[in-house]
Parts: sequence; structure tokens; C-alpha cells
Amino acid sequence: MTGMTTLERIESFLPERSVRIDDLAGSLGLRRAEIGVFRKIYGLDRLRFEPHGGLFELVLPAAREALLALPDGARVAYVIYAHTMQTLTPPDVDAAQVIRDELGLPSAEAFALTQQACVSSLGAVDLAGELLKAEAPAGAYALIVTGERAYSPKVQLIPNSSIMAEAAAACLVTLDGAGDQVLSHVTRTLGRYAAGLEMTRQDVVEFGHVYGKVLGDTILDAVARAGLVFDDIDLVIPHNVNTVSWKATIKEMGADPERFFLDNIPLTSHLYSSDVFVNYTTLREQGRLVPGRHYALVSVGLGATFGATVITHRA
Repeated sequence: MTGMTTLERIESFLPERSVRIDDLAGSLGLRRAEIGVFRKIYGLDRLRFEPHGGLFELVLPAAREALLALPDGARVAYVIYAHTMQTLTPPDVDAAQVIRDELGLPSAEAFALTQQACVSSLGAVDLAGELLKAEAPAGAYALIVTGERAYSPKVQLIPNSSIMAEAAAACLVTLDGAGDQVLSHVTRTLGRYAAGLEMTRQDVVEFGHVYGKVLGDTILDAVARAGLVFDDIDLVIPHNVNTVSWKATIKEMGADPERFFLDNIPLTSHLYSSDVFVNYTTLREQGRLVPGRHYALVSVGLGATFGATVITHRA
């Protein structure tokens, strides 16, 4: 089966509890000076965090909202749980299958996608489209679900980079639907930096030197594969790792900073795999997504994978 992947509905959910990064200093082992660096240099200020909340109460609300866009009688063939941390539940609990069952989709094939860390959400969009083309019945859908708890200091703090927060999102995908058209998807993985948080100091420094150029090149490659030039992109909808890395990327690209949506970084911090979908819904609520215009969804995952997906928004 052939067809264009379309995003029929994107929804997000954030816990009500909002805290200042200062409130996490003790649990994360950060000194006041280090908190000052995160605020003044990295651009972080507040984040959503509910230390006593459960995983499924976080991820299910956005998924239920996205499914409201499902036409009567339509079939969800796949439930894809895209997350960053490889282990989120005890070994006897398959989170993807629990999500599928809680949503009342027993006939859907449910599985998780984690290999690209925070880029897994964009990878799931690409994979969903390929599966729908290759083996699903005509008119079938895939539901992508993201979201995870910052369940320990080790998975909440990325030293000298970001503090992770909590949110969830869901994206309903089909072929040749009425939603946003997916024009291209590009990823680049630099295996040399696969150690992630365990990288040596030298590798961390080297990764910082190449980060901006590789990310900029990934964005431009995705734009070119979409048959566009960067001036055709209305906004870059990014991950929220920090502002300083985005400023370096923007400088490397020679681009206009106003075309990168960074407003949520001080409000939500980095949301694992959910950033681009949360930022998308924020822009939609603000009336800043214009039908017929093109947008680049962009993320980077520890490991190190760079990803960009270009879409055309449709009402």
C-alpha cells in the first residue's frame, strides 16, 4: 500500500504541579551556583513534576483525547509507546500492552520504541507510516504515545545540559488523511557518543563541538528531502533540552532566532520524548500553526541521534 503519512491529531498532557528548579536542588545534589547556571545559561526555570504519580495516569489522558479524532468504525492497527528510558516498569509489566488494553484497543499490535532516546517520538511517526503502508488494511491508524516519569535523580539530571520534567503526548497517524502531511524524516546517529551519560570528559567536549553543526545539517537535510528550502519553514518546533545549545545551532545555521520556538524551555524544561508534541499543541492553542505552512519537528537523543521531520500543517 502506498500513501502519504498524515498526523490526524496530536494531544498533550502535563501534570498540574509546577516547581522551580531550585526546589529540586537537594534531591539532584546541585549547589546554588549550579542551579544559577541552569537558569541563567541553559534557560531553565520551572518544570512539571509529580514525584508520587504513576506512569499510566500520566500517559493515558492525552491518548484518550487523540482517539476522539478516530472516525467511527476505524481500526487502530498499532499502539506504539515511544519513550526515552529503556526501563520504566517492572519486568513483568509490558507498558505498551497495558496502554493498549486501558484504551480499549485489544486488536491493536502494541510495542515500545526506545532506541533513539528522545528522538523516539519522531522515529515512531516514521515507523508508523511505514507499517501502515506495508501491512495494515486500508484506512487503518496507528497511535503513538509518549511520556515517562522522572523516577530517580539519575534519570532526571543530565549534567551540564538539562533537568528532565514530566509530560505526555499522543499522535494519531494514518495514510492520506486530512491531517498534517509528513513530507520527510531524517535521522543521524553518531555512534562514537553512544555512552550517553557515561561519556568521558573528552567525548563530552567533542560532542559539544560538533552538536550544532550536525543538528543544523540534519534540519537542512530534512528540509531538502521535503523539496523545500529553509526559508519555506515557518517555525522549527524543537526539543526543550536548553537554550544555549539551540543558540549554538541557530548561529551555526545562520538562521533567524525568531523562527525557532523556544518559549516552553523555561516553563517546562526537557520532556523526554514528548517535547515536540507538547510544543506543537502549545503553538496550536496560540493560533500559531497556519494551514498550508511548513514546520520542522526536531529532537536530539543521548546516544547520539539527531532527528528532524518536516510537515505541512492542515486545519
